Amino acid sequence: MSAENMQVNSEQVLFSTLTSDSGKQVGVATLNIEKALNALNLNMVQALSAQLNAWQRDDNIAAVVLDGAGEKAFCAGGDVRAIYQASITTPGEITAAATEFFKQEYELDYLLHTFGKPVLVWGDGIVMGGGLGLMVGASHRIVTERSRIAMPEVTIGLYPDVGGSYFLNRMPGKSGLFLGMTAYNMSGADALYVGIGNHYLNSDDKAALFEQLTLLPWGASQDANHQLLSDMLSTMSAACAAPASDSVLEQNQPLIDELMTGSLNEVLVNVSQIEPSTLEANPWLAKALKTMLTGSPISLNLVHLQSQISQDLSLAECFKLELGLSVNCCAKADFSEGVRALLIDKDRNPQWQFSDVASIPEGFAQSLMLSPWDDGHPLKDLH
Repeated sequence: MSAENMQVNSEQVLFSTLTSDSGKQVGVATLNIEKALNALNLNMVQALSAQLNAWQRDDNIAAVVLDGAGEKAFCAGGDVRAIYQASITTPGEITAAATEFFKQEYELDYLLHTFGKPVLVWGDGIVMGGGLGLMVGASHRIVTERSRIAMPEVTIGLYPDVGGSYFLNRMPGKSGLFLGMTAYNMSGADALYVGIGNHYLNSDDKAALFEQLTLLPWGASQDANHQLLSDMLSTMSAACAAPASDSVLEQNQPLIDELMTGSLNEVLVNVSQIEPSTLEANPWLAKALKTMLTGSPISLNLVHLQSQISQDLSLAECFKLELGLSVNCCAKADFSEGVRALLIDKDRNPQWQFSDVASIPEGFAQSLMLSPWDDGHPLKDLH
């Protein structure tokens, strides 16, 4: 049977190992700020990066699991309060706090994408923003009937980062653009449809999953270990009493494509002309479009630009683009105001720089995508 050896390196992230019958171990990293829905701060990013690098080098570690404490969330995003404080202290300037947080967060995401060994994420409950960056980087991404997954950055004056430039453009039809523009909350079935999840289990299968991880005949071959884990998850998924419900996104893909086709102005016209009866029949759409139309106009502009310019970029190039864009958003766009309204004062009444998309000066959004570093890009080592 298995033995579990706790190695608590940080109160905010708990690290442990599961010992399997084969003698190989599975590393388990648990995000552990339950009251904050396990939102990532810089200390957590650094602890995860250090431990994952150690596990990647350790031949005894066959696979890694990422999990969140409690039952409400895997990870509800990034804890951006420190960035907010730095941004309002030096308005208009790119701060070290923003640069370091986003740099190290993106390095962690990139490490997961390129880890080699199997990485399993238990994507139960809320998975948003920075949590989605962790999840998408994993090779085995489990969703449940309780999964609620979103990229809600338009509500805080940002845009879908953490690799969103890469993975949103690889979703069916215009669904990636729709998710970025509307912050729509995906179910587990939606996440499977767009490729964010690749395995479905019931939320009460978690204990059985961890038990099965200790019974697999892990070996030295990463490819064989990937296949072992995939086969085991497929077997468990097939035995689930309650399969994932139908995907709303899949059922409504033609409508989503119709709404999201054209220039940004054309998209806004499409949305404005939608029949009230259609919204009444589709409350999921009414909520999504309301969020879109109350989000930051700059963010909507950036999301639409993002969907056009990043289709041909590599993953590393996307992260480099996003780092410049993110720190520029903190310094020059709606990020500080969005965070103030949603997370600091919580009045949910942001005063965006521009009242609507039409009021944004020509070229303003494009200028935010320009790298602020003439040389020595902080992510120059990503390749």
